[in-house]
Parts: sequence; structure tokens; C-alpha cells
Amino acid sequence: MKITMPPELVALQSFLAIGAVLFGVGLIGFLSRRNMIVMFLSAEMMLQGVSLSLVAWGRYHNDLGGQMLVIFIIAVAACEAAIALALVLMLFERKGNLDIAVWQELRESNQPPFEEEPPESEEAPADWPHLTRSGVLPKSISEKESYRRKV
Repeated sequence: MKITMPPELVALQSFLAIGAVLFGVGLIGFLSRRNMIVMFLSAEMMLQGVSLSLVAWGRYHNDLGGQMLVIFIIAVAACEAAIALALVLMLFERKGNLDIAVWQELRESNQPPFEEEPPESEEAPADWPHLTRSGVLPKSISEKESYRRKV
């Protein structure tokens, strides 16, 4: 005797599985990365996973409540993206770095500081390469000077 599931239930399970994967990837990205832009993108991915699950449940129950909640989630996500962009630009302007570990003063006063310091940037070369003016041949650069180790 073969037991078959209705196609609506199969579709619901598929959509819920994809929503759970989106939420899980977003959660892992949010917890494991220290770059603020990646953290905000991971939060958006978690919202999209929840939205997909709400739409799937609404479709399964023939109710528009899930779709209406998704519209509100999209509106909140748009507002959050605008605020996040302003915050990221302001923080980058202040410190010149988007690493969360640099922002120790944003912690609560009773929290211990983050142990791992961000890596220091390498010293900039004394003479940056630049383009020559139109009609002027550039100086030839030896192969030893033009070789870049970290490309």
C-alpha cells in the first residue's frame, strides 16, 4: 500500500525547507562575520526566509494574512536598509573601518572588551602609481618594482 501526500503539502514542505535554509544561512552569516555590511545583508536574508515561510503558510491555509505580513516585513526591511546605510556611512567616516571589533566604545560599560584586535593595515607605498599626462610616455618600471606579492 503506497501512501501519497497531497501536492499542497509537498509544496508547503518545500517552501518551508527553503525558508529555513535562507534563515539558517542568514543566521550563520550574522554570527560569524564582523563586517557590518555583511551583517546587515545576513539580517535581510533572515527576513526573507521568514517572509517565504509566511507566504507558504498563507497559501496552504488559503488565507491572505501571510501575504499581508510579508508586505509589512518588506516595508520594515526597506526602512532598516536606509537606516543601516546611513549608520554604515557615518561609522566608516568616523573610523575608516567597518570591522565590529574597532567599535569598542559602543559596548555597554559592564561588558569586557573584545579580545582580538583587528589586523593593522599595511603601510602605503611612498610613491603611489599614477597615470601620465596625455602625449607623455610613462617611465619604464622594472619588473622587480612592478611585482605585487598579494594580488
